Amino acid sequence: MTNARSPRRPRITRSAVATSAALSVLALGACGTDDNGGGGAGDGDGTLAVTASFYPMAFLAERVGGDHVDVTTLTSPGVDPHDLELSPRQVGALGESDAILYIAGLQPAVDDAIEQSGVEHVAEVMSFVSTTPETEDGADQGDEDHADEDDHGHGDDDHGHDHGGEDHAEDDHGHDHGGEDHAEDDHGHDHADEDDHGHGDEDHDHGDDDHGHDGHHHDHDHGDGDPHLWLDPLTFAVAADGVADTLAEADPDNAEDYRKNAADLADELRVLDEEFEEGLANRETDTIITTHAAFGYLAERYGLREEAIAGLDPESEPSGARMRELHDVAERDEVSTVFFEVLASDAMAATLAEDLGLETDVLDPVEGITDASRGDDYFAVMRANLEALQKALRTDA
Repeated sequence: MTNARSPRRPRITRSAVATSAALSVLALGACGTDDNGGGGAGDGDGTLAVTASFYPMAFLAERVGGDHVDVTTLTSPGVDPHDLELSPRQVGALGESDAILYIAGLQPAVDDAIEQSGVEHVAEVMSFVSTTPETEDGADQGDEDHADEDDHGHGDDDHGHDHGGEDHAEDDHGHDHGGEDHAEDDHGHDHADEDDHGHGDEDHDHGDDDHGHDGHHHDHDHGDGDPHLWLDPLTFAVAADGVADTLAEADPDNAEDYRKNAADLADELRVLDEEFEEGLANRETDTIITTHAAFGYLAERYGLREEAIAGLDPESEPSGARMRELHDVAERDEVSTVFFEVLASDAMAATLAEDLGLETDVLDPVEGITDASRGDDYFAVMRANLEALQKALRTDA
């Protein structure tokens, strides 16, 4: 059984035409920017002008940047970030940024505009974590080789990730961040021969297990994978460190503050991770059925099995065969709930749930915050997600 997870393929939308026209405006405007590639210090008040592609990037920028940044978000509340179309004004203003945060491939219009922007300090946040759960064709989302592990215990493993430039020997994660020496634990999991996304033979009583994986994802091929890294709190903490480095490069005078803010955020994210670990212990099933394949990071971190109706593109339509397969999955794994999202249509989830006599509920990928969101920031929505998962998976928490 494999998840219906297909690589997201670029779509030609009106944004491609609008962006093409706007880039000519940006190219002319870029001639007037200063040497750091941005438009100077924010609004002239000494703050750093940071542009974030959508909510999770804006959240990082605001929490890590603190009072030193003025953050602009390209994706308005209520807009599905996958469908973002940039106006010529937005594209032109992008070139005035001191720093930009985005995830490559998620929003093609943003990728094109950044390429032409001339901004020097650009944080492609996925590069800070180096790995993603793969989609169906790559088939590594959530299926680690646990032959040498005990109940997800990663305490002594070597993560072997490649990231950035400092000696982090003290953090025991062995992540080589593009020059950092993290050589203490070995997390190189072998995924080459895995095929089923289930963890059926694993013991998922996480109450006593020691993940020892302070935020670094297992060794998956990046490829055309799931970009929703922020749904794993520990991976999101790693991303925060990378953002701190980017802001420090753009604004060295406040580098210490950026790194302290990132460390404080990481502490909060570790608390959230512990809440998920404890809250999802002793569940009756590992399987979640979702509208689109957005929850690979969350599923992998907590040993869940995501079965998505559609692929990474929330607008893709499932085949009849896939719907029949999900009927079998729901019956076999005693699934009680089909999850849908705030920013996307619930039609597919409602149809499947009605056919099977199941409930529906919201599992929010936290791509944006609206009045309909079950919380007013990342942490509140993630805790609402935990409550929804506890109910659907029938935990004893």
